[in-house]
Amino acid sequence: MPQAPIDETGDHSDRSEAWWVFRGPSELPEPPPWRRFPAARRSAQAQHYLMQSNEIAVVNAAIHLRRPLLVTGRPGTGKSSLARAIAEDLGLGEVLRWSVNSRSTLADALYRYDAVGRLRQASLQRERDIPRGPARRLRRRIGQSADIGNYLRLGPLGTALAATGKPRVLLIDELDKSDIDLPNDLLVVLEEGEFEIPELARLSEHEQTADVLATGTRERVRVHRGLVSCEHFPIVIMTSNGERDFPPAFLRRCVRLDLPDPDEAKLRDIIQHNLGEDALAGADDLIQTFLHKAAVQSLATDQLLAAVHLRVTGADLSVNELLASVMHRLDEAFPS
Repeated sequence: MPQAPIDETGDHSDRSEAWWVFRGPSELPEPPPWRRFPAARRSAQAQHYLMQSNEIAVVNAAIHLRRPLLVTGRPGTGKSSLARAIAEDLGLGEVLRWSVNSRSTLADALYRYDAVGRLRQASLQRERDIPRGPARRLRRRIGQSADIGNYLRLGPLGTALAATGKPRVLLIDELDKSDIDLPNDLLVVLEEGEFEIPELARLSEHEQTADVLATGTRERVRVHRGLVSCEHFPIVIMTSNGERDFPPAFLRRCVRLDLPDPDEAKLRDIIQHNLGEDALAGADDLIQTFLHKAAVQSLATDQLLAAVHLRVTGADLSVNELLASVMHRLDEAFPS
């Protein structure tokens, strides 16, 4: 039987432990709806994404125009979740995700080539298979390039451009954190709808076709003459927290959607759709506190959801403790 915790005075706490999993009696609970991962989501009911009709119209405009959708807004306004909502609604499979940072390059998103792995394999093959005559040498030369597809893997953007049958949904997350040249580099590929894999293109013509691995799967994509060409333009969702401006040429080729901070009515809808009517009924004080703090601090909607979820699951925490643990401001290193 786990012992009750000891507070700073050395006394055992008499507070309820019923909701504790760590050093407590509770079993591991079900995760919140927004913390279910792909394997669990396949068997679960799709989550409803709340949008206004004017926002839905902008998304449809981007789909009709085959243009990237640039979604801006503060953290926690649902920018990244929009990509999954579109994929689920249109039945386009799992979202391909490219999380951008200051070191990201376009090559990261297009493909990767494991030159070291291929060289190592070739060395091992030479040691095992010493040529014995012209026929063996010819077979060895043919085989050296035939397996190059095993050492190439398309990145999320490359996989999206190579999709056949149906388009894929590609999320390019936090593009505003990128190097200053990346948006324009990305623009070239999205405008042309194709890119070259030099490691294939420089081989002799009969060796330029390879079956290349795609991101997130063991399936392969056939690449002809070293060129990946787009059959269906992907549904591209690019998100930005507004940390920097983008070049005018880049913005001109995007459809823009700004997601505003949710008001009280939308917060109530979000809680109801994610956690149910009962959770909403007991969340008035948390909603008001969130709105008051969000007016002067950087907060995200999922922080409010986390606080309400903890209350619903029986967490014995006061409002102040909930605020300190999950609703602290996001623009400071250490919560005060």
